[in-house]
Amino acid sequence: MDTVLVINFGGQYAHLVARRIRELGVYTEVVNPEDASTAVRREEVKAVVLSGGPSSVYLHDVTYDVFSNKPTLGICYGHQLIAKKFGGVVKRGKGEFGKTKIQLTQVDDLFQGWDREEVVWMSHQDYVAEPPPGFVTLAVSENGYIAAMRSGNIYGVQFHPEVSHTPKGKLLLQNFVKIAKISPSWTPEDRIGKIVKNLENITGNVVIGVSGGIDSTVTAVLLHRAIKDRAKAVFINHGLFREGEPERVLSLFKSLGIDVIYIDASEKFLSQLENVVDCEEKRRIVGEVFAEVFSQVVKELNAEYLAQGTLYPDVIESGGVRGSDKIKSHHNVGGLPPWFQLKLIEPLREFYKDEVRAIARALGLPDEVVTRHPFPGPGLSVRIIGKFTREKLEIVRKATKIVEEELERAGVYQKVWQAFAVVGDDVWVGVKGDRRSLGYIVVVRIVESEDAMTADWVRVPHEVLERISTRITSEIPQVTMVTYAISSKPPATIEPC
Repeated sequence: MDTVLVINFGGQYAHLVARRIRELGVYTEVVNPEDASTAVRREEVKAVVLSGGPSSVYLHDVTYDVFSNKPTLGICYGHQLIAKKFGGVVKRGKGEFGKTKIQLTQVDDLFQGWDREEVVWMSHQDYVAEPPPGFVTLAVSENGYIAAMRSGNIYGVQFHPEVSHTPKGKLLLQNFVKIAKISPSWTPEDRIGKIVKNLENITGNVVIGVSGGIDSTVTAVLLHRAIKDRAKAVFINHGLFREGEPERVLSLFKSLGIDVIYIDASEKFLSQLENVVDCEEKRRIVGEVFAEVFSQVVKELNAEYLAQGTLYPDVIESGGVRGSDKIKSHHNVGGLPPWFQLKLIEPLREFYKDEVRAIARALGLPDEVVTRHPFPGPGLSVRIIGKFTREKLEIVRKATKIVEEELERAGVYQKVWQAFAVVGDDVWVGVKGDRRSLGYIVVVRIVESEDAMTADWVRVPHEVLERISTRITSEIPQVTMVTYAISSKPPATIEPC
């Protein structure tokens, strides 16, 4: 199958490049630079993309053997890497971040369908000050930096065409695929057979941590299809779920014909979290206790493996890819303790949420699973800013239910990516029943996204926000103020901690 190879230099959007190209119907693989020299020469690889990354090319020797005679597109760091490798000059500049205008200076197939002036998304401080000999500048930014260049079938662009904030970025990637003479012929559903076949090679029992979310549910269904009763689904109730969620999870798996081992370990989790302030420490504790409980189950079931519904955004944000920066430890990636010795099975770690949804539909899973909002592994603990208390846990649980109910009532819930409430340590003086009332501030967070790598806040109708605020302050006595979060990702993350 014709393949585009994305070489991941640790950029936050490296796999987003692969995802965008997959959307065009082209199979895409992601490899580390250390593995690229062999991979780029495989016969089925028809084109190569060099991702962005946090490093500076002028701070170290460029030794990566990632170039061949195949069409190559360098993005951000990849653009600078091309410049350095072929004799150009890269310097530290004043930086360009966010939406930036560029001017096309040459007509080129890469920019077919683009206007002479376009808006793109930049995120860089270094820049190509001088292109390499033989390279032609195709575009410049409003600051005069080289925004795109070319020599033969090697292209470099300083901006990020893979993010939705570059309106015609997907068109550029489509043009690059055409330049590489690749015919679209791939869908995520095509991977199901290969995943199941790989899972069939597993010997011994596999414990699957399920939560009722689409990721762990799809993982459980794939494993159950591959190894039948040797796949043991386990649901651990850590006491950090939304209201009524444990009951819904058990009912769901019963309808799927999968037996679930239910363990109520909520007191063990909550007692360990009591009064903990630091976000990363909360995640560490949840991961540690999770591993302790699972280890006991593993002994009883004589299992060798733990299967999890890890997706690539979890991996990249947890610093699970060489060269990437750690943003936050995810429960099923960076949250497991070093002593946890089970072998991990993560059949979905190369996929994004929308691709997993396509796989779920192909597997015949119910809509309640396919459209379910993402929910963090550490549960509501990461929606409590500052000191963890059981009082704040109940506040955020009740407030989240109100947010979801009002969005459902308004017909908005299924149209957004995530919607929830957050509570912190800050308090606000209020007036309830003509008396002074000192209460907590609840922050409502509602975002739209395609893959969780970028997100924007939703412009919810004011009357809906008003009903949410009124209900929270009326039905939760400890709350006197409700606010609405209007920061996108980046610079903020979706979850507060």
